[in-house]
Amino acid sequence: MGFRCGIVGLPNVGKSTLFNALTETQAAQAANYPFCTIEPNVGQVAVPDERLEKIAGIAGSAKVVHTQLSFVDIAGLVKGASAGEGLGNQFLGNIREVDAIVHVLRCFEDDDIQHVSNTVDPIADAEVVETELMLADLESLEKRVPNAQKRATGGDKEAKIMASVLGQALDLLRDGKPARLTEPQDDEEARIFAQAQLLTAKPVLYVCNVGEDEAASGNAMSEKVFAKADAEGAEAVVVSAAIEAELVGMEPEERREYLSELGLEETGLARVIRAGYQLLGLKTFFTAGPKEARAWTCPQDARAPQAAGEIHTDFEKGFIRAETIAFDDYVELGGESAAREAGKLRQEGKDYLVKDGDVMLFKFNV
Repeated sequence: MGFRCGIVGLPNVGKSTLFNALTETQAAQAANYPFCTIEPNVGQVAVPDERLEKIAGIAGSAKVVHTQLSFVDIAGLVKGASAGEGLGNQFLGNIREVDAIVHVLRCFEDDDIQHVSNTVDPIADAEVVETELMLADLESLEKRVPNAQKRATGGDKEAKIMASVLGQALDLLRDGKPARLTEPQDDEEARIFAQAQLLTAKPVLYVCNVGEDEAASGNAMSEKVFAKADAEGAEAVVVSAAIEAELVGMEPEERREYLSELGLEETGLARVIRAGYQLLGLKTFFTAGPKEARAWTCPQDARAPQAAGEIHTDFEKGFIRAETIAFDDYVELGGESAAREAGKLRQEGKDYLVKDGDVMLFKFNV
């Protein structure tokens, strides 16, 4: 199951530094969860999860495999992208192919690094990208909504639903707001809205790139970004791309000492990866044994057969049941055997809604 987060940003905001740090950090990690370059501008990175290490220790696993996300370095934005200016068509096409947008915003002053607009204003920077995405969505909906309304008057039930939910999105866009604020009234509206593939419907994570001395606390500019994110249903994190670049290649102990000196408990990249994972509405379940302990990704609404299908399609096709242990029970009792003896290993069927942190063993027959 692949999930792609597209990294966007104006020139000289730290986008490339952040992407390079992401990819180089993962490339330097142990072979148990190696970095993989899919394309020159795509990096696959492990999602940090301390629970997996605990499970592996209890199970005596020889190998630890984290779940992963893909980060795509998207370049080419200029004003007028929605009209095809510069690499506009390519930019918009790349955005359409990702599941979430990671928008890097410059929140630091540095006379040696010129800003494309000659002034540092992260809110204005965000609006440049957002405006281009909104204009592209507006152009699309201003054609589709009238057509749907026309078909709806002829008795087309799906067109009526489309006219309603996409009409709501069009009103938001005309009011200068992203389509992700649209509120589908039922599952059918949600399905049609998702099928529209609107650019501004994608979840957004704002990454506030601050100076090294502000990585722990942020600053006035990042506070404005957090307020913007809160107002529009997005997320935000604070990162110092300069620090992340310095961390690349450090040994684990050296890295911990350096972060501690800066008042940080973890890297900014770890926060970005975790936030991106949460932004996509995902949850993690685990499998564990002597050979390996592995984290798996599934959607929030996944039931046991769908989770089994993340491991192999045959597991879903021939699903019988799932032997399931809650993470806390697994750790507290010391593994599968003790959990079984204590009655904490549950036999779950096809309707079981997988919980984040479940340790699972699937029974199937094909």
